[in-house]
Amino acid sequence: MKTGPFDSLRDYIHALESNDRLIRIKQMDQDKYEATGFAYRLVKEYGYDLAPAFLIEKIKINNQWLNGPIIGNLFGGWDAEALIYGVNDLGASQSISRKKTFNHLKSLNLDNKGWPKLPPVTVDKENAPCKENIVIDKDVDILKFPWLQTNPADAGRYINAATIFIEDKELGRNVATYRCQVKAKNKIGFNAEIRQNAWSFLSKMKERGEKTAAVAIANGVDPITFTLGASKVAKLGEDELDYAGGIRGKPVEMVQCETNNILVPAHSEIVLEGEIPLDKMEEEGPYGEMYGFMGLKKNENFFMEVKAITYRDDPWVVNSFAGVTKISPSILQTVGNFLNYKTFIPYLMDVYRPAESTGVLTASIKKEKSGQGMEAGKILAEKDFFAKVIIVVDEDVDVYDKGEIFQALGTRWQPYPAAEVIEKMRGMPLDASAAERFSTSKIIIDATRQYKDEGGPPIWPDISKVMLEEMSPETTKLVDENWLKYFED
Repeated sequence: MKTGPFDSLRDYIHALESNDRLIRIKQMDQDKYEATGFAYRLVKEYGYDLAPAFLIEKIKINNQWLNGPIIGNLFGGWDAEALIYGVNDLGASQSISRKKTFNHLKSLNLDNKGWPKLPPVTVDKENAPCKENIVIDKDVDILKFPWLQTNPADAGRYINAATIFIEDKELGRNVATYRCQVKAKNKIGFNAEIRQNAWSFLSKMKERGEKTAAVAIANGVDPITFTLGASKVAKLGEDELDYAGGIRGKPVEMVQCETNNILVPAHSEIVLEGEIPLDKMEEEGPYGEMYGFMGLKKNENFFMEVKAITYRDDPWVVNSFAGVTKISPSILQTVGNFLNYKTFIPYLMDVYRPAESTGVLTASIKKEKSGQGMEAGKILAEKDFFAKVIIVVDEDVDVYDKGEIFQALGTRWQPYPAAEVIEKMRGMPLDASAAERFSTSKIIIDATRQYKDEGGPPIWPDISKVMLEEMSPETTKLVDENWLKYFED
């Protein structure tokens, strides 16, 4: 089995396909939003976390058939995340894939007393696949690439799974992912949300009196570099590429742009180079957000004038299908969150935020005394930016298993007194239900077995699954060893 870390998107996709973890489709009609409908159905059939990646060889856009491939649900399945980080010997179990990847990244962090860093290296153009084709100035035409309009209510076609590079003499380098509306053959919208790092970079440049900001946008980078750009591992002033190199175990290879001094990953599929005017704004959106609702049109947003395009022969395009499929690997961020939260909650055992329901956070604890469930919930409510529903369960409950979570809610939890509503806390800016941006109410649900002095029953019955594990410890090992044999003809 070929596993990562991978130098390019293509290496990763080839590994998925060689391990039967990719669906290949000959053609789809996006004028009828066929790819979007397929993505919805795929998630419905497999589940959000476990739906596999898919590749479309040719796609119809504006009544023209364009060559792909277009990649969707790039990081679907826990086994795909395992491949990214070089974790193998997975068998057929998605659960084992997740646990092994989690433990691998956890050990990497703890052994290095934080995420390891390894600075990127610069290569010559001759050794950079993204320089196989170079188009500059009047010949620039981004419309020939198969960027998708994912939803008919979107403002148009979007570049929504690219990694954006901005460099500043004071703040350093920012690597991030923001949606970019395709507006013309040489112009795109640039949605740097308020309080995001790119917004801070552009604001700093504007304060210094600069008129434009140089930017590069790379579609189709290696999966770990993309993950760091889509995560909050690096803070403002830190370089995401240092962490990407450290986690990869080898530096990210970079190459200089044609029209500015920004460095971009040498193995990118497509690179757009350009400038953002800092004294002008344009309307942008609406757009189907990653949280499953239509984001409103913005009357004023940044835009970028594209000065050059460099790309590989027959470039591959990634589309995020925001709000439908998984848009980035999640285990790396989960490990970072867990280790951070555990410094405040020593008895924390596991934590998980389902990506399809970002406002929900589930956590398990090793409960040893009254009040620990609610105590843990309050700390998580304060520390976790996204969560507005915090569900705390006992350590025997798998926080990734919705069935076990629902069972705990139905059999271990009483709404009174084991729940508390917090009227106002810091919240996620894209929460469509919030009357005030960056503000939300939260609810803590203590679904641990309540002791008598917490309002629980005098005696709790034994849990069937726990009794099986305690009285027949060989059962789980036996089933794991024979799992693949059960499905043989």
